[in-house]
Order: sequence, then structure tokens, then C-alpha cells
Amino acid sequence: MMSAIIFDVDGTLAETEEQHRLAFNAAFEQAGLTWRWDAALYRDLLQVTGGKERLLHFIATRAPMPQAEAEALAPKLHAAKTRIYTEAVAAGAIPLRPGIAPFVEAAAAAGLTLAIATTTSLPNITTLLASAFGARWERLFAVIAAGDMVPHKKPAPDVYQLALEKLGLPAEACVAIEDSRNGVASARGAGLKVIAVRSLYTSGDDLAGATRVLPDCLGLDLALLAEIDRAGGPST
Repeated sequence: MMSAIIFDVDGTLAETEEQHRLAFNAAFEQAGLTWRWDAALYRDLLQVTGGKERLLHFIATRAPMPQAEAEALAPKLHAAKTRIYTEAVAAGAIPLRPGIAPFVEAAAAAGLTLAIATTTSLPNITTLLASAFGARWERLFAVIAAGDMVPHKKPAPDVYQLALEKLGLPAEACVAIEDSRNGVASARGAGLKVIAVRSLYTSGDDLAGATRVLPDCLGLDLALLAEIDRAGGPST
């Protein structure tokens, strides 16, 4: 019987990726760099999970410099980007995706435990949840598993395995809500059923490994969870 829902954050709870892109560009400008990530480039860069990892990949492939210099620069840029991003989120720049708030409220009212499993950093998560749900977010979401808490980020299953460990539940008792190919692979690798919801930057991803694929978040409801709970298994 389904007991918990584990949510991804970026692209799933909210269309955050565009604000991440703008924050990266602002951090570059503040650092005196001429780099600029347009939407097409950022879509490609999103194949690399984790902001610091994405920066290092960009430097290695598009803006080569000595490895030691890159490894010193990337964390500084990422810290600046996180500050810029969280300030924007706290100011209300990023609403939840349509359908997410009522789904979260209905699931919580039905007694389901809610959790987070994401590659994004903890400040990004807590700022978004506080902006969306106020002080209630800590009561709504029992567990947070973030990328910096595990050795390997998505598509590795580590962050979902950590969420399951914190929940104290087997994978069979949970479902993941994801929006990307890497996220689906991560959740499936941990043995979870997955509902995939397409998002702005992952609309072209191959989500065939998901149990169910939705065009948006408006189709998320308790009836769908019950149906998936009865059927189980990935889609074919």
C-alpha cells in the first residue's frame, strides 16, 4: 500500500530552471566574466546534474582553464548564484506549478508522508518551500534528501535511496514525482514507481522508464496514485 510521495524539486514542484539560468548569468556578470548561458545552451547543460558539476562541465568544454583554477572558481560562482537565486525565490519570483499545491494538500490530508529527493542544494529547497507554503512546509515535508548529502547525484539512485532510508520505508510503498530523464532513471534505480510530469526544460526528454507520463502537473491527484498503487510497474 502506498505510504509516501517523494518529490523532485527543479522542474517538478516549480519551473525553477529559468530562474537558475538567470542567476548563473548574474553571477558570471558579478564576477566580471563574459559568459552567458542562453536557453538552448542551458537545456544541454542540464544533462549534467548539480550546479557545481554543471559549471565544471561548462568550463571543461566551453571555457577551458587549468583544472586547479576551475575547481577553485566553480564553488565561488555557485555560491554567488545560489544567493542570487534564493533571494529571487524568497521575493516570490517562482510560484509552484499549477496543480502542485492542491496535490500536496490532498496527499497530506489523506495521511501520505511527503518527502523531497533532489540534486539541488538545501538552501534552494527550503527557500522555495517556505515561499510556497510558509512555516507549514516543515510539517508538510517530513524528509529532505539533497544532492550534497550523497556521493553521486542523479541519474545515480543515491538521493532516492537516502530518502527511503530517512523515511524508513521500502521502495514499494512510495512513488516518485519527476520531470526529467535523469530523475526518472534515479528513482527507477532505487526501485520506485515514477510519475513523470513534463516541464519547460525537459519537454523533449525520453521518459519511457516512468510508470506514468503526464503533460503537466494538473493530472496529479489521489485517484492517479490509487491506480498506480494497484497496477505498479513501469509503462511500456
